[in-house]
Order: sequence, then structure tokens, then C-alpha cells
Amino acid sequence: MLEAVIFDMDGVVIDSHPVHKRSWKLFLESVGKQVSDNELDYVLEGTKREEILRHFLGELGDDQIRDFGLRKEVLFRQQAIHMQPISGFMELLKQITDSGLCVAVASSGSKSRVTYILEHLGVRHHFGAVVTGDDVKNGKPDPSIFKLAAERLDVSAEAALVVEDSVAGVRGAKAAGMRCLGIAQGHRANVLLNAGADDVLVDFQGVDLSKLKALHRGSTKQNHLIETK
Repeated sequence: MLEAVIFDMDGVVIDSHPVHKRSWKLFLESVGKQVSDNELDYVLEGTKREEILRHFLGELGDDQIRDFGLRKEVLFRQQAIHMQPISGFMELLKQITDSGLCVAVASSGSKSRVTYILEHLGVRHHFGAVVTGDDVKNGKPDPSIFKLAAERLDVSAEAALVVEDSVAGVRGAKAAGMRCLGIAQGHRANVLLNAGADDVLVDFQGVDLSKLKALHRGSTKQNHLIETK
């Protein structure tokens, strides 16, 4: 039986991918690193901030990671004022919380950035647990972040449904023993299905709690793109 829904943040709760990529591009340019838009897609794959920094800049000391992370955070907040939630998310969140189910965020983002976004949306109080990249040693696809979210909500892995938009996130959720709903458009839907997502939505329009419960039971056609209306 479904007892908890665990949401990723970027691209699931909020449409932050354009801002996320833009702030990383500005930061990397500020340290003399030029990257293409295709190369920047790496920052959307659910990895932790320190992994992104090392991916683009090579080996860095702890002090550099901390300093660069803070500089990138400032750029993100400067760009983030116009971010909006994913279509249908706010309505679905209300249904879930009104039903008494537990809700968590499990994001590879830093605690400061994740908290800032939840407060920006005015929904922080709905989440019984907020787990970030700062809380775990290994980022997605390691399952630690999802297991910790379930532990903080006091639910079993089998009772949780994860909502993700990255390959690393999907693989991490499945490795944690949880069913996983992907959020993606176009060819990304098949990418998430191939990574192990049980189903994929374009967004949350037309999705209600009964659909989530059906997915968690396995009552929908597995590995089939759900059409939202």
C-alpha cells in the first residue's frame, strides 16, 4: 500500500532546468571554462554539486569546492526569481497531503538551494523530510538518498513511490527497492523507461492520487508512457 511519495526537485517539483544550466554556464565562464549546451546537460543528470565541479574542472580541494559551490549558489538565486512549479504539481501535492500520505524531497542539490526553492514555492511545510546531496556521501544512482528519505518518514521502501526525471535518479530509486515514476518529454521518456522507470508522465496535469496509487500497485501497464490530459 502506498504510504509516501518521494519527489526529486529539479524538473519534478519545479521547472528549474533552464535556470540551473544558465547559472552553471555563468559560473564556469567566470572561472575560464567554456562549455557547450550539450556538455551542460550533465548538470541535469542528478549528480551532486561536487561531482559536477570535478567533472568540468578536474580535481579540486575541499576549500575550492566550498567556495565554488557558494559562488554558483549566488548566481542561481539571481536567476531563479521567475521559476515556476511543474504543471499540475501544486494541485497533486495538495491531494497527497490532504490524504494523509507522507511526502519527501530527495534531491542531489545542496540543502541551501533545495530549502530556498521550497520556501520560494511556499510548500516547505508540506514535506515531512527534505534530504539533499549534503546529507549523503554518495549521490544518485546510489540509493542512499532514497533510503534516508524513507527512514526519516518512517516508511518501508515497498510503501514509497519515487518521482524522478533523471537516469541516475531512476536507477537509484529502483536500487532502493522503490517503484519509480518518471517525468519527461519526447525522447527522454524512453530514456527513463530504459533506465527502469515503471511509467513516465509528461507532467502532472490530469494526474490524481488514484493514478499514483494504481501505479504503485502495478495496476498500470508497466513501462508504458502515461498520457496526461
